[in-house]
Amino acid sequence: MNFRAFRVTIDPELVQSVESLDVSILPSHPVLIKVHYSSLNYKDALSATGNKGVTKNYPHTPGIDAAGVVVESQDPRWSTGDRVLITGFDLGMNTFGGFSEYIRVPSEWIVKCPEALDLREAMCFGTAGFTAALSVAKIIENVPIEAGEILVTGATGGVGSVAIAILSKLGYSVVGASGKPETEWFIKSIGAKRMVLRSEVDDLSGKPLLKPLWAGVIDTVGGNLLATAIKSTQYGGHVTTCGNVSGHEFTTSVYPFILNGITLHGIDSVKCDLSKREKIWQLIATEWKIKGFPEAVLEIGLDGIKEQLDLMLAGKHLGRTIVNPSK
Repeated sequence: MNFRAFRVTIDPELVQSVESLDVSILPSHPVLIKVHYSSLNYKDALSATGNKGVTKNYPHTPGIDAAGVVVESQDPRWSTGDRVLITGFDLGMNTFGGFSEYIRVPSEWIVKCPEALDLREAMCFGTAGFTAALSVAKIIENVPIEAGEILVTGATGGVGSVAIAILSKLGYSVVGASGKPETEWFIKSIGAKRMVLRSEVDDLSGKPLLKPLWAGVIDTVGGNLLATAIKSTQYGGHVTTCGNVSGHEFTTSVYPFILNGITLHGIDSVKCDLSKREKIWQLIATEWKIKGFPEAVLEIGLDGIKEQLDLMLAGKHLGRTIVNPSK
């Protein structure tokens, strides 16, 4: 059986193309899935440009997300026709990924798609939305709505935009931070009370503490923005971190933690356990479902992936983009 997939080669030079492949090229995992949708993430952009820190061996098919239907399974936990989701683990990194009409994956990577969510809706969230939901869960567990404003950095990205939309739906007052002043309309349209420029939340003074502004922070970019967020969060506040597009290192002191009682939560969407995955996906499908969100998502086929990944790497990508391999 032949199928189409987005392929990346790097030797002798980087080439991104859509190819026809035989199913025998897929890894020998027990569950074969027909992919109905995948989605674009920053990690996919890195993999698609030959970043060896993400993907070690090429040729390769990126795509860290997939939603589809089981075609065959050697594991009794899954049956033909099951609607399933795969996000995280090694999919699309060093394992043949979701930018394809078919994938083979280990049984342990699979989550049943909630009944209240169709496969397209699921990939409108994807890894970015799942990560956002994990971050939101930490905020609502620890920060009451009346405590004050929640800052979300990287507000126009996949994680940031979904986090803003969910928090707003739940009644929080959200402030979106972005380096793109022209996107204020977008940030407000997804539920933010207001927008602040990245420069306003990127303190370079070296002060160990700043004026307390935020009841909580969802940081999606890392670097000095994360350090600034920690220093400017109110007493007893909570900060989550899940990204490093602005840098994987940051410098701060112990003072925000020992004087203001700040808690920093690391958010891992790659290896979190199955029970947590199922709980979060149920919330996404029900209480946290965003009205009108799927209609605002860009849908492309395999041939449109390169253009959108280029925009993502250039910092010009907006919101969420899903991939329909059959389109």
